[in-house]
Amino acid sequence: MTDTSADLVILGGGSGGYACAFRAAELGLSVIMIEKDKLGGTCLHRGCIPTKALLHAAEVADNAREGEQFGVRSALEGIDIAGVNGYKDGIVGRLYKGLQGLAKAHKVTLVEGAGTFVGNGTVEVNGTRYTGKNVVLATGSYSKSLPGLELGGRVIASEEALNLDFVPESVVVLGGGVIGVEFASVWRSFGAEVTIVEALPRLVPAEDEYASKQLERAFRRRGIKYKTGVKFTEAKQTESGVSVSLESGDQIDADLLLVAVGRGPNSAGHGYEEAGLAMERGFVPTDERLRTNLPGVYAVGDLVPGLQLAHRGFQQGIFVAEDIAGLNPKPIDEAGIPRVTYCKPEVASVGLTEAEAKEKFGTVHTFTYDLAGNGKSQILKTAGGVKLVKAGAEGEEGPVVGVTMVGERVGELIGEAQLIYNWEAFPADVAPLIHAHPTQTEALGEAHLALAGKPLHVHG
Repeated sequence: MTDTSADLVILGGGSGGYACAFRAAELGLSVIMIEKDKLGGTCLHRGCIPTKALLHAAEVADNAREGEQFGVRSALEGIDIAGVNGYKDGIVGRLYKGLQGLAKAHKVTLVEGAGTFVGNGTVEVNGTRYTGKNVVLATGSYSKSLPGLELGGRVIASEEALNLDFVPESVVVLGGGVIGVEFASVWRSFGAEVTIVEALPRLVPAEDEYASKQLERAFRRRGIKYKTGVKFTEAKQTESGVSVSLESGDQIDADLLLVAVGRGPNSAGHGYEEAGLAMERGFVPTDERLRTNLPGVYAVGDLVPGLQLAHRGFQQGIFVAEDIAGLNPKPIDEAGIPRVTYCKPEVASVGLTEAEAKEKFGTVHTFTYDLAGNGKSQILKTAGGVKLVKAGAEGEEGPVVGVTMVGERVGELIGEAQLIYNWEAFPADVAPLIHAHPTQTEALGEAHLALAGKPLHVHG
């Protein structure tokens, strides 16, 4: 066996792995990155990017269908799924090419193959050992299923859902979290009958309860059915479809069953446990500096317990590269990572929910601004709102510790919201900032004006 060494060996070329590789290379470290599939990982090829392309196609379909309400005579002739897939794959292809170019420009050594971590800073790939002064584990995640529910045939996960060559007439979506509501939204816009089944009491259960209520109301208006607080019992496939049974005794027949019950850590088969790496339900726990229990071994992204978001892995990758290079970066506040669900309407949040804030601070003050008072939202004909959570009682000074927004395009407002949270802004700090008119960012401005005790367009 030949030994190949570098300052840094990274196992996995997804958002966390490649961000770590590029930043480390910029800081003068030699980098070897091992990836068994394609650079860019799940996010680029089977997750965020292709899903959002489908969601945009769905938005175009809705616009065509709903032109009349804007005085535009338009109609939806139908969905050309081959055309939709061509558009989606074209975006992925261009971004992938760009990433490959960046890897070359950064002089990162790319190794193709499935890597096994064998300890002592060493990863083995195809019989060759690569040794780094430091190792970063970034092997990502996979689509989970439920015990006794096998994927295959008409029972699919998100990866298969992205590559369907037809629009199903009816779908049952198992799971009302981010992935479930996004696909439900796409299929409904494409004309399918959709039923979401969620075991917890509400849709998007990780979000503030306000977001769940707003989304459920919007989904009812769109004709998306959902059953919450009910568990799945079994799925039976027939030649023509799939029959889904629930604990409540209900049975739903559909063309397809999408299993969207979350993603599990992709940690099996990489030699982690054998090398003495501490594991927790398949995840690799780390300290706040993303160090594992083994010296010189870090973990980033979906492998580490916490939010499973591409931009979290990306930021963690940069953090680890800077930490190894001795720049002593500030640890990442998990609550400060923005979260966006791109269904129609969108849900965007950062910081703490009201319940989490009450637990942490005891007393909180909240304010909700309805998008009905926002000119641009009226132009877009979107309903929803902005909910702010401030630490401390009403009238007391305190930072804004949570922002939750619901409405079309609110994902674009999360940039300012995450600055407000991460810079620990008080409502009075944000109130004097000028928001362009007419934009949806004004909704954030108005909400902070109200929370600062000077509501203009609202009665606070």
